[in-house]
Amino acid sequence: MAELTTNRPNWLAELTGAPKPIVGMVHLPALPGTPLYDAAGGVSAVRDWIRRDLVALQEGGIHAVMFCNENDRPYRLDADVASVAAMSAVVASVTDELSVPFGVDVLWDPRATLAVAAATGAAFAREIFAGAFAGDFGLWVRSAGDAFRYRREIGAEDVRLLFNINAEFAAQLAPRPVAEVARSIVFSSSPDALCVSGPITGQPVDASGLADVAAAVAETGVPVLINTGFRASQAADLLRHADGAVVGSSLKVDGVTWNPVDPGRVRDLMAAVEAVA
Repeated sequence: MAELTTNRPNWLAELTGAPKPIVGMVHLPALPGTPLYDAAGGVSAVRDWIRRDLVALQEGGIHAVMFCNENDRPYRLDADVASVAAMSAVVASVTDELSVPFGVDVLWDPRATLAVAAATGAAFAREIFAGAFAGDFGLWVRSAGDAFRYRREIGAEDVRLLFNINAEFAAQLAPRPVAEVARSIVFSSSPDALCVSGPITGQPVDASGLADVAAAVAETGVPVLINTGFRASQAADLLRHADGAVVGSSLKVDGVTWNPVDPGRVRDLMAAVEAVA
């Protein structure tokens, strides 16, 4: 495992004012057009849910947030128009309540993600923007060239792109070491950040792989983020190799992805990060 201590200045640290930025996930309940949508509660119930989670995250000291349609299960590779419209409306309705920068992710659709980012004024967007995978949702092929051209087409060039370089719920069709993938994507696809994931949502990243990715791109200035399974107990170990983290499930009540954000877990994580940073 490569050894690397990161505390490098980068755009995300500048955006958030934090040396090791932590992006807290705001997981939306199921949206219109998806099987788990609560039609009785409607979009107002979705809005109430995210407002509550936003309060917990911001009061706990989170550095940034990212909105995601996490409960639009079973997942598709092309987001439904109704979900995209609802997510845009709900996110736009709470932006005045934000005291931190925000991003968006529409699972698992780069174009939809960019469209929502442009509509809501998001600073960054996360998705699988490049690669070929096979997994729970079938064949999964993404081209960064398509994403960048669409971003330009809709006038969203200011939206920073966070690349998931190893897909959750799937494996590469032509497997390569994750550090080699990272180096290749930085060279060919101009990512603004690299996100390193565990096998599924909420599962920890491999520390050795994370360290190898950080070492592989250390001279490029592209930040490397822990993307899944980050916990307070891991802060000292993993933040030696990463420039920050995206965190969702571990901040929820009982650590369950579908539960509300637990304010105590947010405070505990941010205290651990502060001690490291």
